[in-house]
Amino acid sequence: MNGIDRNITGTRQAGILLHPTSLPGGRISDAARAWLDFLADSGIALWQVLPIGVPQAGGSPYLCDSAFAINPALFDDSDAAPADETALSRFKTAQRWWLEDYCQFAVLKKHFDNAPWFDWPAPLRDRQPEALAAFCDQHRAAIDAVAAQQCKLFTRWAEVRHEANRRGIAIFGDMPIFVAHDSADVWAHRAYFKLNDAGQPDVVAGVPPDYFSETGQRWGNPQYDWEALQSAGFDWWVERLKIHFSWFDLVRIDHFRGLESVWEIDAACPTAVEGHWSKVPGAALLQTFREQMGDMPLVAEDLGVITPEVNALREQFGLPGMAVLQFSFDAFEDNPHKPENMTPATVAYTGTHDNDTTRGWFDSLDEGTQAHVMQRLGTDDPSQVTDSMIATALNSRANLAVIPLQDLLGLGSEARMNTPGTTENNWQWQVNAADLTTELAAHIRQRVADSGRLIS
Repeated sequence: MNGIDRNITGTRQAGILLHPTSLPGGRISDAARAWLDFLADSGIALWQVLPIGVPQAGGSPYLCDSAFAINPALFDDSDAAPADETALSRFKTAQRWWLEDYCQFAVLKKHFDNAPWFDWPAPLRDRQPEALAAFCDQHRAAIDAVAAQQCKLFTRWAEVRHEANRRGIAIFGDMPIFVAHDSADVWAHRAYFKLNDAGQPDVVAGVPPDYFSETGQRWGNPQYDWEALQSAGFDWWVERLKIHFSWFDLVRIDHFRGLESVWEIDAACPTAVEGHWSKVPGAALLQTFREQMGDMPLVAEDLGVITPEVNALREQFGLPGMAVLQFSFDAFEDNPHKPENMTPATVAYTGTHDNDTTRGWFDSLDEGTQAHVMQRLGTDDPSQVTDSMIATALNSRANLAVIPLQDLLGLGSEARMNTPGTTENNWQWQVNAADLTTELAAHIRQRVADSGRLIS
C-alpha cells in the first residue's frame, strides 16, 4: 500500500471531500496529477469521493445504470479502446460476473431510445434466452465496444489510485445501499428484488415521516428480497464490495441503517406515509463480508434518526460512524454530532455533499441561531465561523476529519454540491484551478499539523 494507512480507528488523519466531477474541467484526466500534488502538499492523507458509477438523468452519482460500471464522463479519452487485446480478454474473464449483463443493458438502452428496461418488449425485458441471444448476435460489436470502454476506464482509475497511493494518499469511496430500478443490476437479477411479473416494484425505498417532512421521503428504489440474497450467499453484494475495494482504499456504506431495517413503502403510494419497517439480515451480510474478504476498512453512514439496534450492528463489526458539525447546534446533550460526544471511531465533517457549504449554512440561519453558533464556536466574528468549524473538526477526538473543499475555500451556497429532494442544479460545482494555490496548500498543511493529523 506504499505507506497508506487505512485504519481509521487507529491513526489521526485529515481528508478532503471532492468528487472528481468537481475537479477543474469536470474530469479526472487533465486535473488528477495537479489535484493529487495539491493534496500531498497540503498534508492530506485521504481523498473522499462520491460514487463513480454511470449516472442517470439529473447526474446524481447515487442513481446509476450499474453498481459495477465506471462513468465514462470521468475521463477525456474513455471512448478509445485499449490496444492490448490480452488485457481486454483478462478483464472480461475477471469481470464476467457483471460485465456482459451491463454491456447488453447499455446497448439495449440505446437501441430502445433510452427507455427503461421494464418497458422493453417482453422477451428482452424478461431476458428470454432466444430473444436475448439473437439481439446479442446482431449487436455484438457494440456490446464488445462497451466492454472495451469499461476495461479502459478500470485501467485509468487504477492509475489514479496508484498515483494517489504513491503520494501517501488513500482514496475513500462511497457505496449506495440501494440501486436504481432502471439498472443493469435489477434487469439481470430480478430475483434479488421485490418485483412483480412485469418487473415493477411492489414496495419501494425511502424514509418515514419525521420532524422535517410530514410525508417522509419516497426515493423509489426497489427493495431487496433479502431472503433470496441470503439464500444465494449474498453473492451480488460480495461481488459489489470486491469491485469497490478494487477502486478504493476505504469504502463508506451509504444509508447504513438500511442494513438493520428498511422503510418499505407501498409502490402505489405517492409519498412515504404508507410504509412499515422491515428487518434486514445485516449482521449475516457483514459477517459474510468478513469471512470472504477479511476485516475491510468500512465506514457506516449513520446519519438521521438512528436506533440502538443500528448502533449495535455498527459496533458489533467495529465500523466507524459519522458526525456532522452542522447538525450539532441543538439543545440535546446526547447529540452524537457535538464535538464533546465524538469518539476516535468517528469520521468528523463540517458538512457533507448533501449539506450547504458551511458559509451558506450559517448565512441561512436566523440571527438568534447565528449568535448561538458563534457562542458555541468561541468567536464573535461571523466571517470566522467557517474557519472555526474547520478547526473544531480537525481538533476533535475523531481519528478522521474530512473537510469539503468548498469550506476550505470559504465558499457560499453557490458552491453547494447537492440539495436533497431537488432534481435541478445539483452535482455541477467545479473548483477553479487558480484557487488551488501553494499558499492554500501551505495553510491547510499547517492546520493539519497543528491538529496532530500530519502523516509523515
